[in-house]
Amino acid sequence: MFDFPIAYLNSNNETSLLAFGKGEIMICESNYSMHEIQSFVDKHHGQFIFSCLSYDLKNEVEKLDSKNFDGMKFPQALLWVPDYIVEINNEKFQFIKGKPNGENERFVSQFIAVQNKTEFKPFPHLLKPRTSQVDYLAHVNQLKEEIQLGNIYEVNYCQEYYAENVELEDSLNAYFKLNSITKAPYSAYFNIDNFVLICGSPECFIQRRGNKLSSSPIKGTSKRGKDEVEDAYLKNQLYNDPKERSENVMIVDLVRNDLSKLALNNTVKVDELFGIHTFETVHQMISTVSCEVPVNTTFSEILRATFPMGSMTGAPKVSAMKLIEKHEDFKRGLYSGSVGLIQPNGDFDFNVVIRSIQYNKKNKYLSCSVGGAITIQSSAEKEYEECNVKVQGILSKMNA
Repeated sequence: MFDFPIAYLNSNNETSLLAFGKGEIMICESNYSMHEIQSFVDKHHGQFIFSCLSYDLKNEVEKLDSKNFDGMKFPQALLWVPDYIVEINNEKFQFIKGKPNGENERFVSQFIAVQNKTEFKPFPHLLKPRTSQVDYLAHVNQLKEEIQLGNIYEVNYCQEYYAENVELEDSLNAYFKLNSITKAPYSAYFNIDNFVLICGSPECFIQRRGNKLSSSPIKGTSKRGKDEVEDAYLKNQLYNDPKERSENVMIVDLVRNDLSKLALNNTVKVDELFGIHTFETVHQMISTVSCEVPVNTTFSEILRATFPMGSMTGAPKVSAMKLIEKHEDFKRGLYSGSVGLIQPNGDFDFNVVIRSIQYNKKNKYLSCSVGGAITIQSSAEKEYEECNVKVQGILSKMNA
């Protein structure tokens, strides 16, 4: 549909950023990706840098490995400095990079017209699980045994739903349809090189403002109610659920530990614990942890200390990641990685890639992955049911 790269970061608060045009792109495939990332960031200091970070960057951060099946073939990282960046506020827009002309203004107007649609095409693709129910239940119970032995306290175990030989003809339409369902604050659309990401994420991985870092892990989910009374009941039930609070506080402790590797003395703090936040389709339990770092702390130093995010690994982080590789049957790639933007002043915002659909244009491969936190209190059957609910919550509404 497009012969140039596009990225769209949408906070669903009326303001969003659209990037497009050629620009310089760096695709990292080596074991020195962190060095390449930092070199690219240094080279383009003072510019907007749109970034996609694969979960498998963990292999370089912690000297791990990934040998599971890889249908998406997403690189370790992809960074891009676009020719044009446009700030969109409802139907108004202004170019904040690149000079407007008739051609690119028409493109932006057409993009906004698609965004403002109230009806979207069906998403007619049927995805099947890579992991059978029998295997899923067995792996969850094996992971619970690891918890019983004290090897881990919690692990995020995921599975992939996929389709092969798929023609995704209008990915932008599909993105805006997903966005109309989720209205998530860290929503994103990337169409760069062979890869398309359609993302409805509610979760902030890491944010930088000056010398302050903050992270807002999500652990704990409840469905929305039919009315305000049921909504209030479900929110209260989520807030007081001992399993959800246990999962959340373990990840808060992990994030505190990660940030402490960089933080100035006595600056790590929990800004919010067990906050219940309401989104279009779910209530979420979200906590926020922050710290202050030396002003010269680099982007790659921050990644080495915090990536991948604890909400998608478990605790202790390295032990959990090793067991994830052992028990999962697919390479996560961009799923449970992160996409975001580094601003000219060095501030940045990066999400957690969840509630997303990925597509490889070259391989015609479509993927939607889901997961959940496994603790000693988990029921394998309920975790399996929850995964199905999560994925069908995306796909059934997309197919409608």
